[in-house]
Amino acid sequence: MSNLLDQLKTVTTVVVDSGDLNAIEQFRPVDATTNPSLLLNASQLEFAKPLLAAAAAYAKAQSNDPVTQLSLASDKFAVDVGTAISKLVPGRVSTEVDARLSFNTAATIAKAHQLVALYKENGLSTNRILIKIASTWEGIQAARELEKAGIQTNLTLLFHMCQARACAEAGVFLISPFVGRILDWYKASTGQSYTAETDPGVLSVREIYRYFKDLGHKTIVMGASFRNIGEVLALAGCDRLTISPALLDELSQQQGELVVHLRDTGASQALPAELTEAEFRFALNEDAMATEKLAEGIRKFAIDQRKLEQAISAALQ
Repeated sequence: MSNLLDQLKTVTTVVVDSGDLNAIEQFRPVDATTNPSLLLNASQLEFAKPLLAAAAAYAKAQSNDPVTQLSLASDKFAVDVGTAISKLVPGRVSTEVDARLSFNTAATIAKAHQLVALYKENGLSTNRILIKIASTWEGIQAARELEKAGIQTNLTLLFHMCQARACAEAGVFLISPFVGRILDWYKASTGQSYTAETDPGVLSVREIYRYFKDLGHKTIVMGASFRNIGEVLALAGCDRLTISPALLDELSQQQGELVVHLRDTGASQALPAELTEAEFRFALNEDAMATEKLAEGIRKFAIDQRKLEQAISAALQ
């Protein structure tokens, strides 16, 4: 019998959540995702040091303004890491928009176009990349416009059905509902322990998956932010799962028969009217976990973006 990772790959598209080229090469996923935290970690690895220097040199050649240089060098580094990853995966690479733009629709759209332009300079077409955006109302509206322009998106930091529903109604290509961060909140709030079957993060993704399939939404559901392989296995059959190298390694070492929990049985319900902004904001506000984890996620990504910029600033000197 094949290991659990090999079995999982037969029912779910496996994506690696890493900026480490060695890990990506080892597990050979279909797609790969990055974020500011992963890029910060990647910047410490040997392969990334010449990319940092090259990004700084590129920015200096384009502008004499220090602020512009830092922004451009940051984007260039993210794109160059993504380009390196793209050589190891047959599918798509997700590159994230600066989290500090999470509440600015126009700026998010502009940043997405900038990232796409840099990818094109590297010879990578839009069908190989996803622009990753936080699932705020403003981010979702930016994604709506980007999708219309042929730039496909991955909406992240997603903790609530209202976010998922708004994304699907905006025509978003893919969403990344988080699992582990939801579990973290409930464990801290209740003091309880959870099994894979009672894990509130797992249950949230299952609910979103079934809602999308029942209504015939084309938006891809990609579970993310896993704390253990139990959560991963409990979502076997989901469209995609983005998994850290450590958990991929653990799955590759485990034997047993994989149980498929999610299956697309086709649309069975009519589409409701689209969520309004007021309905979206009130639903999110009503859920303390979703409100807190979305805000925390944006803050943490912004912190890591600033730390990455410090390393890039050093390279610009």
